[in-house]
Order: sequence, then C-alpha cells, then structure tokens
Amino acid sequence: MSSEDQRHKYEFKRKLEELRNKQGQGTELISLYIPHDKRISDVVAYLRDEHGSAANIKSKSTRDNVQSALESIMAKLKYFKEPPENGMVIFTGAVSLGGNKESMESIVVEPPQPITSYSYRCGSNFELEKLEEMLVDKKTFGLIVIDRREATIGTLKGKHITPLRHLTSTVPGKQRKGGQSSHRFQQLRLIAINEFNKRVGDAANDIFLAIDRKDFQGILIGGPTPTKEEFVKGEYLHHELQPKILGLYDVAYTDESGLTELMDAATDTLSNLDVVKEKKLLEKFMKELIAERGLAAYGEDSVRTNLQMGAVEVLLLSEDLRKSRLTIKCQSGSCDYTTTKSIKYRVGETPTVGERCPKCQSSLTISENIDIVEELSLIAEQMNTEVEFVSTDFEEGEQLYNAFGGIAAILRYHTGS
Repeated sequence: MSSEDQRHKYEFKRKLEELRNKQGQGTELISLYIPHDKRISDVVAYLRDEHGSAANIKSKSTRDNVQSALESIMAKLKYFKEPPENGMVIFTGAVSLGGNKESMESIVVEPPQPITSYSYRCGSNFELEKLEEMLVDKKTFGLIVIDRREATIGTLKGKHITPLRHLTSTVPGKQRKGGQSSHRFQQLRLIAINEFNKRVGDAANDIFLAIDRKDFQGILIGGPTPTKEEFVKGEYLHHELQPKILGLYDVAYTDESGLTELMDAATDTLSNLDVVKEKKLLEKFMKELIAERGLAAYGEDSVRTNLQMGAVEVLLLSEDLRKSRLTIKCQSGSCDYTTTKSIKYRVGETPTVGERCPKCQSSLTISENIDIVEELSLIAEQMNTEVEFVSTDFEEGEQLYNAFGGIAAILRYHTGS
C-alpha cells in the first residue's frame, strides 16, 4: 500500500470515528447509501416520498428535523449528475451537542471501495457497518504449529493472529518402560503419533474449511524437524487444503507464542502483507535506536525537526495517534502573547483552553488547530519521505504507540537533533 493510500485509509478511519461519536435526540439521523449505478433522479424521488411520509411523525421537533435533513440531502444531490465511481454515502441530521442543543450537520463520504446496494435508514446513530467492513483486511492465512507434545491452530487475518485450538498428545517419550520390547514400544508410539496427527488435521479442517474461499490465502506449518514434515506427508489435512500449504518453517514453540514465531519465520512468504512490512520497519528502527550513533529519532519535536531538514527516510506513525498542534493567542488586543501546544484528542471533540494569559491574565483563544498526522505527512511528502502507518494489532505496533508516542523515524543521516 502506497503512502498516499495509507494516509487516505487513516483519514477514512478517523472520519468514521467522528461519525460514530455523533448522536441524535431521536430517530433523526439519516444514513443514505447510494451505489454508482443508482440514478440521482430516482434517489430524489424516493426522498420526496420520505419527506411526505415524515409529515405523519407525531413529535414536532423530530418531524421538523427529519424533513430538514431530507431537504438538505436533496439540495446536495442537485450538484451531482451521477454518483462517484465507488458510490457515495450522505449522513445528515440534527446532532445533539448536549444541554438540549442541536446542530444540523451534513457529511458526504466517498468510500474507498464500491457500495453494492442502495439503502436509506433513520436512527439515533449513523449507520456505519458497511463502511467499517471496508477497513477490515479479509486476507486470511491458516497457522499450525506442531510437535510430539502439543499443537496450536490459529489464523492470521490482516494484522491480527487469533489462536483457535490447542491440542495435547498422548505420545510416549522415546524411553520405553521396563518389560516392553523395543518393537512393541515403537509400534505403540507410531500409533499414538498417527492418532495425534489425525486429531490435529481434523481440527484444522473444521477451522480452515469454514473460511471464505476467496479470502483464504493458504496454510503455514511450523515445528521441529521431522514432526512437521511427517504431518504434511501423512496428508492429514482435507484434500482441498493440502495444496494450500505454502511452506514449512522451523519454530521452537508450539503453544500460542509459536503462532507469532511462525509468522516471523515466514516473512519471505508473507512479504507482501502490510503487517510484515511494518514489523520489519520497526525492527530496523529499534536496531538503529540502540546502535551507537544509530539513525533513529522519536517524539514529535525531534521527528518534526528532522523531517523539515530532509533527514527522514521513513516516517512511522501509529494508526491510533490522535493529536493536534494548537496555536494559542491572548485575546487582549494590547498583548502579543502566543504559544503552541500539542494535545491528544478524541475525534469529534472541540479543544478548549482553560488557562489565562501568563502576561496579562486575559483569556486565551485557539487561533489554529492542526492535526499532527496531517502536518507531518505533508512535510514528509514535500521531502520525498516514505510514510508508514503502523497498526497496534501486534506487539511492535503497540510499543510504537505506548513507548514512543506514536511518532518515530528512520533517518537518512545524522542532524544532531
């Protein structure tokens, strides 16, 4: 995914967060999904009918708000000859501001993927499920780690590993008990190994065959030699799954942690996945960070300075980062006090300044509010710097957000900043 695509995805995700936080007093918020092949004239005719039906709503405030929302949508649609290529979604209604205050808002969203069906809904919240599904990476890999003692089965979907089954075996150790012949002991051991492999295969079949075929990319199998090879050669997986095996990998653990180890061992096979690229970049960042005169920087001020000097090769930003840079000025006309301040925010909230001017004790006002992700991304674009948005769905991504404030960089050269 290109830097521009990642930024669009970040902005789309943030827009959905903003919409999710909006509430109506009653069933007054309208969500209108219009696919590309829907004629605008047909949509307008439908909305006129809804406007007429809304006249029957008993509550005057709800009736007025719904009709006003419908009128707002019809006014917007006059500017469209046809819906955009992926369709469009219009969210309109009287949004509650608290304290019995409302604000009529209308937001048009062009989704990153095509809308497949027309829908109209009134509710106390905006209908976002179809758009939220577009953020989910549906590519799924089956994971199996197995040795003589245990096996764990899970999936890798997008950037998230989910352990689903853990099985333990009854395979005896290599040391036979007294009185047992070597041949008899070996026979019993082979029977136990076969039974365990069969149980693992049956469990994997139940899980992997239930995954949608168009989303299922293949199976990775890890464990010590020769256990994993014997499992594959024994064809314990369903005949439709056997050709889906992408590779065998040496891993030390076969519990839940072995699934993560398996993903790390299969980086070449999974090299086109976003999560693998992100993990490799964060590993490089950490190596540079601990190296003497390593090429790494973190924190908003240090990264911004290095960016402005053109010293950043890769800008690493957490997908969960929500931070604004405020320019704060004194409201008094006779005072020239101004300062900047960075704050974390919740999407949809309006930042406020509670302090007084330290020079004249007048009230302070916010004269500029810049989203830090947008600001740093724009500087990076001007400096030909690669931008990588990092998920918190894996350990290194969480570390970037929690330990480094969600902002880090791999440098081209040292600047002393």
